[in-house]
Amino acid sequence: MSSESVETILVAGATGETGRAVIRLGRSRVTVRALTRSPEAAADLRAAGADEVVVDDLLDPDDLSAAVEGVDAVLSAVGTAPTAIRSGPPFVDGAGNRALVAAAADADVDTFVMESAIGVGPEPASPLATAFDAFIGPLQEAKTTAEAAIRDASLRHTILRPGVLTNGSRTDLVTVARPGAKLWGVVSRADVARLMLAAPTTSGAHDWTFEVVSKPRFPARNVPLDWTLPG
Repeated sequence: MSSESVETILVAGATGETGRAVIRLGRSRVTVRALTRSPEAAADLRAAGADEVVVDDLLDPDDLSAAVEGVDAVLSAVGTAPTAIRSGPPFVDGAGNRALVAAAADADVDTFVMESAIGVGPEPASPLATAFDAFIGPLQEAKTTAEAAIRDASLRHTILRPGVLTNGSRTDLVTVARPGAKLWGVVSRADVARLMLAAPTTSGAHDWTFEVVSKPRFPARNVPLDWTLPG
């Protein structure tokens, strides 16, 4: 997909820090449609840069076809706070993402980008990834089901598995590695947002899953890609 062909994106998980970072970065480049389950968040999302806001709940959807209609790419940054694990499934990380994938496939959306997490999947893991599995295992399992649904769907996709997320500034200094690279460390949500927004227009990212960290850096494990933002 060329940068010129991405005109409209849907940002799911728009009220989260990664979702907001995607909106801020994308607002001058593409038409941004934000998806939220909270009607009260609409004004705030428009102020952040969203051109359109759709209200629907991924765990109890009303009409997701309206959310995905006419978009070129879906960028999903949905996630469950670890403190909410006790409430039990379904989790938006799994069931919510799967519902969104199905709607995107039905609407012939071209690309689906998902923010997952280090440790998801069967590949060899770093100690950090192993800790993720131990402490937020149910969420990791939910993300695993979502990743599988994305790969099984008729959608071009990119899945990003970041390390510990921070609210630091965007640096563009990240290590992006294949699954099993055993990365560990931190990465800002702003850096993850840049990769998410660039994925649909970066041909080398299509139909790949990547581990992502910024500190420490692992240059020998990095996949050299020219991450190209739309617009």
